[in-house]
Formats: sequence, C-alpha cells, structure tokens
Amino acid sequence: MQEKNMTLEIDYFLLAFQLSQQCNYFLFCLLLVVYCGTICGNLLIITLVSTSRNLHSPMYFFISQLSVSDILLPSDIVPNLLNILIYNEGHITFICCMTQFYFFCASEAFECLLLTVMSYDRYVAICNPLRYTSIMTSDSCVILAAMCWVLGFSIALMYCVTISLLTFCGPNIIDHFFCDLVPLVELACSSTYAIEIEAYIICSLVLVIPIIIVIISYINIIVTILQFQSNISRQKAFSTCSSHLIVVSIFYITLLSVYLFPKGEQTLNLSKFLSLLYTVFTPMVNPIIYSLRNKDIKKSLQEMINKWSVIVCYNP
Repeated sequence: MQEKNMTLEIDYFLLAFQLSQQCNYFLFCLLLVVYCGTICGNLLIITLVSTSRNLHSPMYFFISQLSVSDILLPSDIVPNLLNILIYNEGHITFICCMTQFYFFCASEAFECLLLTVMSYDRYVAICNPLRYTSIMTSDSCVILAAMCWVLGFSIALMYCVTISLLTFCGPNIIDHFFCDLVPLVELACSSTYAIEIEAYIICSLVLVIPIIIVIISYINIIVTILQFQSNISRQKAFSTCSSHLIVVSIFYITLLSVYLFPKGEQTLNLSKFLSLLYTVFTPMVNPIIYSLRNKDIKKSLQEMINKWSVIVCYNP
C-alpha cells in the first residue's frame, strides 16, 4: 500500500524533443497553427454533417464520428506539449499522466475500430447495394459507433488499471512528449509480464484483426468495381472509396511504424516524429482529405457559405 501511494505521488518529467530554444519556438508556432486548423476543420465537418440534409447518410455519420476523435486526440496531447515547448515545463503528475494516456489510448482504439466499420460500410454500399439501406440503417449506425466508443474507452481503462498495479521506483524521466505505453512501462521496477500479454492480446483484437478486415473489404470492393461496365460508375466508386483508403493508409502506416517495427532500427527522435504525425498532423489532414475529394461536402459547404452571406447582407 505504501508503494502504491508513492507511485501516485510521483512527478514525471517529459523530455519532449530537446531542441534549441529557437527550434522550440518554431515548433510551438507550427503546432499551434496545426492544432487550431485541426479543431476548426473537424468542427466544420461535424457542423456540415449535422445541418445538411445531403450528408444525412451512414458514410457521413461515421466521418463526423471520426472528426470527434480527431478533436479529442490532439486536445489530449497538444496543449501540454505547447506548454513544454514554450516554458520548458515538462513536469506531470502520475494521475495527470495516466489521464492523458487514457484518452490517448481510447481515441486510438476507437479510430482503429471506426475505420474498420467505415470499410465495412463501403463494402456493403458497393458490393451489396440493393441491401445497403436495410443493413446500414440509422439505428445500426448509431449502435456500431457506440460500440466503437465503448470498446475504445474500455480498452483504455484495462490498460490504465494494469499500469496502476505496477510499482514505479526508478527514474521518473519519460523520453517522449506525452505519456505513452512503452515509456511508462519502461519506468516500472516490478514485473511487466501481465501488461505485455495484455498488450499483445489487445493489439491483435484492435489492430491486427481490423487491418485484416479492411484489406479483405477493399479487395472485394476493388474486384466488384472492376466488374462495372461503365467507366463513369467505376470512377465514381473509386472516388467514393479513395478518401477513406487514404485516411486508413496514413493512420495505420504511422501507427505500425511506431509500435511494431523493431526499436533498434529507428532513433528516439524518429519515433517521436512518427508519433507526432499520427497524434497531431493526421487529425488535421483527415478533414482536408474528405472535404477536398468529396463533392457532397463541398456542395454543403457552399450552401452554408451562401446562407450565411444572405444573413449577413440582410442583417448588417
């Protein structure tokens, strides 16, 4: 009990990137702009999907859920990172560290599951279009999204409970810019066998199996599209799926490069950079990909702009 109380009272120190002060100022400005763009872009997607009748479909509902996750993830990490860069204040308590890890893990697990559900949605829409409306009903979409959220937060809770049972009595320096699983476990001075087994099981359920489902779905989608007789139909189908495929590829490539590739083949700075990609920059890129490559979203955005222009003109 005394060891657990000592663990809860530990203050950790996040080293972040260990750059010169000028580089820290530049990175601060860059991340601040990216973060503001991320919040605005994803809020715009959520607003458009909520208000535009043209976007009241399963695909856009899932896109709006992805935008919620893309707001949650950088909001969990970027504010503290900005504080470290500008004030060199890397101190964080164990409870705050676990809270940050909890929301990070929950949003990542949710996104893995949601991207799988979105690939299934595209599979049904293209490979089984006659049954699409009966399968992907509004109720089933809400249930699928809710399941992703519940599983995501449940998985994060399992990790946090297991980590809290470890004993931390060694150095309290975390060579990262946020509280991630690997640097936290490396600080434990008790056996980490349980959390390693848990990590392998959860990784299989949340990462490996979803990737397999996504690959199988898109193999069937591509085969079905190639069987279309009309070039216009093929181009429309590819255009519909390409945005989701780009988002999936960016997310999984950066995530796998951090957690599955051997650590000896990449420096710590490269690992931090890759982590920065999927925690900060990818959430900003997602709404750009969906908005620039989607005619319905651009049309709804234009309608919203025209509507606000009329309101402004008649209410000076």
